Amino acid sequence: MTIDRRTALTAGGAGAIGAALFWFGGRAGNAAPSGRYPVQFTDAQWRKRLPPDSYRVLRQAATERAGSSPLNKEKRAGTFVCAGCGLPLFASRAKFESGTGWPSFTAPLRNAVGTRPDNSLFAERTEVHCRRCGGHLGHVFDDGPKPTGRRYCMNGAALRFVAA
Repeated sequence: MTIDRRTALTAGGAGAIGAALFWFGGRAGNAAPSGRYPVQFTDAQWRKRLPPDSYRVLRQAATERAGSSPLNKEKRAGTFVCAGCGLPLFASRAKFESGTGWPSFTAPLRNAVGTRPDNSLFAERTEVHCRRCGGHLGHVFDDGPKPTGRRYCMNGAALRFVAA
């Protein structure tokens, strides 16, 4: 069996991220961005509304374990929506297999997400959050396939799938 350079780098990077997440208690970044969002709840209300894994990702910017999301295998036509507020975020036609262990997309739906710099875990990245509730979704990278060249690497716990 041969392993190409991209696969080796992806696996090594995922392993390093996993080790860092274990070491730092699972926090990948800062809490959801501050500011006013159309959908807002108190921390207690978010805890009550969300399953624990979704709360940790959306409200505390944690990262789920690579390969743990059932959404990695989702291939049906439909829409991936925010698990916090239900805003449609990604069309299924934008999903692709990145080999990273997280659901990945080439582009979000129009006016669905916001971004901000994330310098946590000793790396410069761009965080992606829900435009409507501010929930942390994941990060975007410039190593995706055509046509956008972008890889929106999202946490499955931050998403729900709605079949067409």
